[in-house]
Amino acid sequence: MLRFAHTCEKIAATTKKLEKTALVAGYLKNLPLGEASIAAIFLSGRPFPAYDEATLQVGGSLLWRVIAELAGKSEAELSAIYRKYGDAGSVAAEALPEKSESGLSLSDVRQAYSEIAIARGPASKAVLLSRLLQRASPLEAKYIVKIISGDLRIGLKESLVEEAIARAFDTPLDQVKRANMLLGDLGETLQLASAGRLAEAHLRIFHPIDFMLASPVESAEEALSYFPNAGVEDKYDGIRAEAHISHGEVRIFSRTRDEITESFPEIPPALARLPKDVVLDGEIVAWSHNSGEADQNCSASGRALPFSMLQQRLGRKKVSARLMQDVPVAYIVFDVLFEDGELLLERPLSERAKILDELLARKEAADSASGRVATATPALTAQSNSPTEATGISRQSLFSFADEIPNPAAIIRAPVAKAPSPEAIELLFTAARARGNEGLIIKDQDSLYTPGRRGRAWLKMKRELATLDVVVTAVEYGHGKRIGVLSDYTFAVWDGDRLVNIGKAYSGLTDAEIAEMTQWFLAHKIMEQGLRLEVEPKIVLEVAFNNMMRSSRHESGYALRFPRIVRLRQDKNPEDADNLETVKKIYEQQNSP
Repeated sequence: MLRFAHTCEKIAATTKKLEKTALVAGYLKNLPLGEASIAAIFLSGRPFPAYDEATLQVGGSLLWRVIAELAGKSEAELSAIYRKYGDAGSVAAEALPEKSESGLSLSDVRQAYSEIAIARGPASKAVLLSRLLQRASPLEAKYIVKIISGDLRIGLKESLVEEAIARAFDTPLDQVKRANMLLGDLGETLQLASAGRLAEAHLRIFHPIDFMLASPVESAEEALSYFPNAGVEDKYDGIRAEAHISHGEVRIFSRTRDEITESFPEIPPALARLPKDVVLDGEIVAWSHNSGEADQNCSASGRALPFSMLQQRLGRKKVSARLMQDVPVAYIVFDVLFEDGELLLERPLSERAKILDELLARKEAADSASGRVATATPALTAQSNSPTEATGISRQSLFSFADEIPNPAAIIRAPVAKAPSPEAIELLFTAARARGNEGLIIKDQDSLYTPGRRGRAWLKMKRELATLDVVVTAVEYGHGKRIGVLSDYTFAVWDGDRLVNIGKAYSGLTDAEIAEMTQWFLAHKIMEQGLRLEVEPKIVLEVAFNNMMRSSRHESGYALRFPRIVRLRQDKNPEDADNLETVKKIYEQQNSP
């Protein structure tokens, strides 16, 4: 473990990507294979492989308490150290007593992490963590704590570890990336790379892979400038969800790879009759089955509801029958990634669409044969109707849903329209907004599925006040009726590998949300300064604002005017938040003539 820590120190000391990669490659290559596998996972900032569902459940307050007890220092002394470095790992390195020697191996640390993960309750976890840190030198403790916190903060991303594995074992980088994406295990990927067997990597059913992402566009003309073969879907205001189905078992994962099946118990029975080993990509939305608001372009007897309705379902381990009735949901499916042993990522979207249609048709037939209500599967649009002169598509064909939406767990094939002209996209956009949806997703029908990438094959078109996805870094107690809750949030965006504050907001969340988040922040505080708490940077918010100003008040150099919280983004990791480059672009666009 000491060698691992020294290697991390060297990696942190250089800002050059190639040097970081070379350091990691040389370190991994000279370790025994078993230790190298563990090191690769630790270097990604994780205690366990990505596919592993084990979690340590060790928050910032528990870490702080254990370090304080072992260090024998006052709260003021520890706070002063934290202000110097800004993370608990560095506090441990400076505060804990020196050791003449340490015999901790990487395997010892991994075993300790496993024991902490299965321990029940903060007290039991604290005892195990204390024992581990007592065995460690201060430098080892620094990185043991950093891994627990989920961020080494040495400028090393998982992609660089992949590059290092490719370099260490003289293997093509694309093969390493593909294997790690399918396996969700850098350690196993390393072992396959060392043996020249990366081609043997296969998708693990019930291990989520990253979603393909869409890039924003400002206009219909811009969208059509990237590719001619465009398919257009509504952009729904829900949460992205990846559904894994195998032999009747169904599990659902969010964009952050967290399992959310328990929050939507009515969806698995609706998907269980799909053929074995299927992975779908789609969006879960709150759904009104009988809104009575269908317009002439949409024959559906229902529509998506605002995200605020869906929020009532998020994060719940138990969902009552009443809540399912009050907030019914639909799973709107728009892609298939895996079917019956075959990975479909490298097939064009047009081919994947045909496979998806066939899958849902077979499911509908199976449901009908068993007496169940069929899945709502709208036909693809604009295929055979005569186009209008203005748009090139028929008004009757715009997103035509099936007339009957089934039970509350509706499985809906996302309708797709062809858009041969900017005028066609504008009409589709207007219709989507009239249905209460955010805008459009415009896709190249020849595109392959590229997990985790935000290229120009999928585009998103929205028109609304500027918003940013930001990370909460500090919270404060409110005033008046909010004197007892943490309601004022300071938030930041990314500037390279560090977060820089850009604003503060206190409006937008409900009292219930504020009360819930108060409990979370109290359990994950890093340092307390009177009424202000610095907290673990893990909560993502979407904030809206009227305009942006240059400002020396915040480290980012910018300030938001009249910021307000649009929503909690529980479907996003901190790494998904916006960066300073995005802020600069918004500022420049705002001030351009």
